[in-house]
Amino acid sequence: MEGSSLNSHRMYRKSLALRDMSEAIAGYFSYNTDFFSLKRYGSFRDDISKSLVTDATLITKEVEHVAQSQSYSVRMRSLSFIHIMTQNILAYCNGLEKDGVAEKEYLNLLRKEIKTFRSSFKKWRKSFQNGSDE
Repeated sequence: MEGSSLNSHRMYRKSLALRDMSEAIAGYFSYNTDFFSLKRYGSFRDDISKSLVTDATLITKEVEHVAQSQSYSVRMRSLSFIHIMTQNILAYCNGLEKDGVAEKEYLNLLRKEIKTFRSSFKKWRKSFQNGSDE
């Protein structure tokens, strides 16, 4: 279990890095100067940016949830949710690109971060797939 705990700690750190990068990129691309407010301004780019930050934050929360849970089924639901959120982030990159973002190198950095995260995530997920609820 100690190895699993260490792997969970690594995944948590990777999720924080992904969240931080997502926040920086979303803030840079958003038209909304009060980006972290709960107000909706109706810009497609602002909506995507807000969703990007939300999903990256949810990934971090779900990684923590997996690490703390003793329930196999709860872990599997959270792991599935993390997988979906990473797919969403890739889709947000595509959406920002289609919205005319000129600085594609930033999107490519985020895509690379997601790819790295997903590679580690797949290995981490496998470490939980041999259990069952008791």
